[in-house]
Amino acid sequence: MAHELTLDDDRLFPPDDTTRKIARRIYAETRDLPVISPHGHVPPAWLADNTSFDNPTRLLITPDHYLNRIMHANGVELSELGVPMSRPVMDEAGNRKAFRTLCEHWADYRGTAMRYWLTDQLVRVFGVRQRPSAETADAIYDTIQAWIDDENHRPRQLMDQFRISFLATTDDPCDDLRFHQKLHADTKFSEAHTVVPTFRPDKYLEPARTDWNTSIDRLAEVTGLDTSTLAGYTDAMENRRAYFRANGAVSTDHSHDDLAAEYLDDALAQELYRKARRNEISGEEAVALRRHLLMDQARMATEDGLTMTLHPAVWRDHDPATAEAYGQDVGCDIPYAVEMTKALRPMLNAFGNHPNLNLVLFTLDEDTYSREIAPLAGFYRSVYIGVPWWFIDAPESIMRFKQSVTEMGGFSRISGMIDDTRAFCSIPARHDMMRRLDAAHLAQLVVIHRLDEDEAIDQAHRLVVDNPKKVFKL
Repeated sequence: MAHELTLDDDRLFPPDDTTRKIARRIYAETRDLPVISPHGHVPPAWLADNTSFDNPTRLLITPDHYLNRIMHANGVELSELGVPMSRPVMDEAGNRKAFRTLCEHWADYRGTAMRYWLTDQLVRVFGVRQRPSAETADAIYDTIQAWIDDENHRPRQLMDQFRISFLATTDDPCDDLRFHQKLHADTKFSEAHTVVPTFRPDKYLEPARTDWNTSIDRLAEVTGLDTSTLAGYTDAMENRRAYFRANGAVSTDHSHDDLAAEYLDDALAQELYRKARRNEISGEEAVALRRHLLMDQARMATEDGLTMTLHPAVWRDHDPATAEAYGQDVGCDIPYAVEMTKALRPMLNAFGNHPNLNLVLFTLDEDTYSREIAPLAGFYRSVYIGVPWWFIDAPESIMRFKQSVTEMGGFSRISGMIDDTRAFCSIPARHDMMRRLDAAHLAQLVVIHRLDEDEAIDQAHRLVVDNPKKVFKL
């Protein structure tokens, strides 16, 4: 017998009746507010071309490495799930098999954030009422396919239905941003929704990468500037940042092995750049040059006003065999510990109180929340605390985060919700989850008489609306 799939109205709220009632009242004030999503990975082409999501596997499974990594750990080959997205679309039988595989592994998601998000999507977005299993897989697939086939469920229409007012994508510095320009030219759409690019220059700042010189050559081609010298490279980076800003960008995004950033002596920096262009740079020298180039990105941010987000310490493509077979970003990125206080000191000494710099710090290392990030944000005017993302954007992790940072840094230093997702239909689920957890945390503070209820309601609104607008200068 198939079991019913349900969403309880009190999910994620505290179990005791007094606190739960307060949480309900706080949540009621934010549940229907528009979604502000200042960092994510939804392809802008989906919105520009208003592309059909094709089929349930292509929509929910193939692009979602959160889901795929759990199935891989439990014996499923990623190729069976349509990975990577760039491969030819599987036929109907292949798509149904992949979806059936997910349903057969439903028990493997018990207790995970992925189970929470996917249940929310299945019930609230697609109208599914049966718990996934081998027996119900085809019926659920058909329900979702019927939803996809309805033209009212194309990406642009869903921006209205999901109440997404602001959405940022993640883009290569050399991208021509034609999809964003197409969206902006649609005045009816752009009056109701703002979709902007995000400047992601990692591969242009990493001289140790095998493709670094190719990237720098491409930078020269796009800008028409000579990147054979460090000065020319700097001009080209400033050129592309200005282009992004002119096309609506509000932030830059950076992920490196660590957070260290420090200027080199000018002569040394120029010499290391020349060596990198000749493929003669050593590993140690490449790290020093990368830290110099990242420091200069902070300098550029003080001048052009783009918010700078940093999320370091992830071992990209930890399994080389998987990366070779399927490419990047398929679920085998693994976090490791990171140090912030010493690493960031040169950058913060130079720019930490600059009035035009907003610097958002993320981490996958929970120990750094209370030990380093909150104290830094509690002093430096430019520093803001990035909410949990990726491995730790789960309910329990988020509550630990809230309790770790607010006592030292306060609510005013928090970035607001960052969903960091490429799974478009999970956006409302993730933001609703955060609003429920905001309500739960604030309700607990009310019950122990650290906040009055009217203050808690006001703070919930600020976390959803005011904080992201301030941090990302919207």
